[in-house]
Amino acid sequence: MAHTAEWLPISTAPSHEDLEVCVMDYNGIVQVLKYPCHKDGPEWVDASYKKHVYIQPTHWRKWTESQGL
Repeated sequence: MAHTAEWLPISTAPSHEDLEVCVMDYNGIVQVLKYPCHKDGPEWVDASYKKHVYIQPTHWRKWTESQGL
């Protein structure tokens, strides 16, 4: 089943909630990360491994459990 939630600007991302995020790669192409992340203050955390990740997301939407399957 396809994810139908709208992408939202990263400036509106909530803290401490699992999110699906997009990042722009070195070629300027937007990529969706395949793991949930959450904001921890100004930093981002890989919610699966509880480790900080050094990313600059552009958009977000809520992570759903079905995405991890």
